[in-house]
Amino acid sequence: MSRIDVRTVDLRAINSLTKYPSIPTYHALDPGNGGLLAECVAFTGPVTLTEKVDGTNARIVVLPDGAYLIGSREELLYARGDLIGNRALGIVDALRDVAERLTVAAAADRITVFYLEVYGGKVTAASRQYTAERQVGHRLFDVAVLDDPAPMLDWPTQRISAWRDGGGQRFLDEADLVGRADALGLPTVPRLAAVPAGDLPRDIDGTHAFLTGHLPRTLVALDGPAGRSEGLVLRAADRSVIAKARFQDYERTLRRREGRR
Repeated sequence: MSRIDVRTVDLRAINSLTKYPSIPTYHALDPGNGGLLAECVAFTGPVTLTEKVDGTNARIVVLPDGAYLIGSREELLYARGDLIGNRALGIVDALRDVAERLTVAAAADRITVFYLEVYGGKVTAASRQYTAERQVGHRLFDVAVLDDPAPMLDWPTQRISAWRDGGGQRFLDEADLVGRADALGLPTVPRLAAVPAGDLPRDIDGTHAFLTGHLPRTLVALDGPAGRSEGLVLRAADRSVIAKARFQDYERTLRRREGRR
């Protein structure tokens, strides 16, 4: 693959190619009131449960020649060697040193994208659940690999969006993700358990109890007492199916149900 020059390449294309896709909720959201419906995501085989950390979605895009870009979920914020970067949400400050280490992951024929949650500090209203001293942390939660991306850099934005939303990005499966993180010394979101798909609750009450039983408090507190967790992410071993289950969604739904009685 030819070298990608971040000074001349269409950064809009790279931004769109490497955005993290939306993850469905385990139980479908009611578009009318934000509550949960009875319909839930179907899994097969072993399902890995990880903590869902309440921070801001960030990414490190490692290009074939070892250059890198740091971005939020929606936009690119910094390129290796920039004198000035967008300091939104403290993402660049939190991840620049990490990105420098990740240049060892550069490969001649692909782009590798590391997706991390940056949390603590003043990132979100939930930061106090993780730190009393405004410390900032990060946890890896996914890695995508774009093989031979050069032709896609010339695609129009609408085609890239359709490709991404249609599942075009290739994510590492559970074993490869954990192995890559270990090799690079990257802390991941905590792995809580691997359970058979048949053991997952299908109803809303059961899922709320399931959340409480597996993760009453966060496992990634940076200082002070561990606060509340946001919830769980459920993923198939090959990452073909993934969903999130947040305490707030289940509690909102159960409160509304109680109010109607």
